[in-house]
Amino acid sequence: MRVLSAVAVAVLLSAPAYAQMPNVNLMPEVKSKSQEEKDRDAVNDKAYKDSLSKIPDAKGSSDPWGAVRSDAPKAAAHPAKPKTKTGSSAQ
Repeated sequence: MRVLSAVAVAVLLSAPAYAQMPNVNLMPEVKSKSQEEKDRDAVNDKAYKDSLSKIPDAKGSSDPWGAVRSDAPKAAAHPAKPKTKTGSSAQ
């Protein structure tokens, strides 16, 4: 009876692991396209390329802050004050 229960436990524990095994076909059947499918693909590719040619070119940067920002950084309007030692009362 113990042997039968041990076998049953082993089978029940191995069933989920067996279910996770991928079903991989390493030698799939090679299916070639018929002439009609090749013609249809060629027509679709031509239509796709024609639609791409209808898209207008970008005219420039789409930077919304481009007019606000300057290219060169501005010099500081107020020169930095020299640091004083702690506890000095110079004003």
